[in-house]
Amino acid sequence: MTDPQHDSEPDEHLRYAHYLQALDTVAEPEEADLVAAVLRDQDVAMAQAAVVHHLDHRASQLLTDTEFTTWAHRMAAIIEDRDYLSRRLREWTLLRTIAMNEPWTAEELTAASDWFQRTATTARIITSSDALGLLAERGRTRRVRNAASRRMERPEQPPD
Repeated sequence: MTDPQHDSEPDEHLRYAHYLQALDTVAEPEEADLVAAVLRDQDVAMAQAAVVHHLDHRASQLLTDTEFTTWAHRMAAIIEDRDYLSRRLREWTLLRTIAMNEPWTAEELTAASDWFQRTATTARIITSSDALGLLAERGRTRRVRNAASRRMERPEQPPD
């Protein structure tokens, strides 16, 4: 026998799905208010997960767009007190910097998170031979070092 209360999804799962849908379809003028509203949810981990999903989606869409910087500043003001979200946004900004052939430092690249380094090497965002060489030599994990090495050897190959 099943209990209907146990068969339904928990409230936070429903809110998470609702937030993802709302964030995916939000118009630009309402985006900041919606992100702020999601972050006021009592389930901090779930709210941050929904917002990081949104940041990843929007940042990847805007990465080479001139609107990226304006969008990133707007998001930074909303998430400034959330360390994890702020770091993710800073790392998207670093990905953009490298992708746009703007100045970056070796320290920024080597101090970046595993997520950043994996994304940089496997998502084909970074094409800079300097950045790939640095990650091949000093990437945080063997997976990153190997992926960067492969990208340097065969830049036309699709990522693993």
